[in-house]
Amino acid sequence: MNVEITLAGAEFVQRFSSTHRGARLARRLAVHQLDEWGVPYGSELSDDVAVIVAELAANAVVHGCVPGRDFELRLTAGAGGLRIEVSDARRERRPELCAEAIDAEAGRGLRLVEALAAKWGVAERVVGKTVWADVAIGNQCGEFARPGT
Repeated sequence: MNVEITLAGAEFVQRFSSTHRGARLARRLAVHQLDEWGVPYGSELSDDVAVIVAELAANAVVHGCVPGRDFELRLTAGAGGLRIEVSDARRERRPELCAEAIDAEAGRGLRLVEALAAKWGVAERVVGKTVWADVAIGNQCGEFARPGT
């Protein structure tokens, strides 16, 4: 299936409570927004974005939570791809790729992000940090400005 986002340059931004329910809602609204942009539910791109948003939002809730502070999801459609950004309020808790352990019950989320995204990284903010991932459409990844630049 050849998927194409119909609104290059379009953006979706939403804040969510730093709870498991907020993380779940972020994933659901992300795939809904993709559907609005022309990427059907259940397509490979939609499923990949759902996994990436789920992992980044879960990390924001578990590792980036500051009481009383929300996390933010931003999706930006580009000519050749999609930028996913999840921002939280804890700058000092940067994500790290864990050593692979077959029997580990946690610590594999960023490995999934790394496998599904063309590239990913972390940018500092005045308050907190943004973890971003670029997802390619087809064989090309669109050009995106780094958060904070």
